[in-house]
Amino acid sequence: MEFLMILIIGILFMCATYLILSKSLLRIIIGTGLLSHGVHLLLLTMGGLKKGAAPLLGQHAESYSDPLPQALILTAIVISFGVTSFLLVLAYRTYQELGTDNMEKLRGKKYD
Repeated sequence: MEFLMILIIGILFMCATYLILSKSLLRIIIGTGLLSHGVHLLLLTMGGLKKGAAPLLGQHAESYSDPLPQALILTAIVISFGVTSFLLVLAYRTYQELGTDNMEKLRGKKYD
């Protein structure tokens, strides 16, 4: 199971890196979202994958999973949602003011 998760995390990081290095502002935002999802899966995998174990302590359960990575991921999901919504509003406002989402044009360079 961990091998599959590592493979998915690698694919997410690869796609995110490709999208972040592109010229379109919207692709950069999508790449940022993919990168955050990759980090969430990485945190979950590093915390240990246990099938069927509840994140409960002190309930006299025979097996339990560590609740700390799940709490970190929940916080990270909320933060990444806020950052993504802020970036989308910023990109929309930039498009309204300047009429383009091309990073080369936004930097003032000639686009061929």
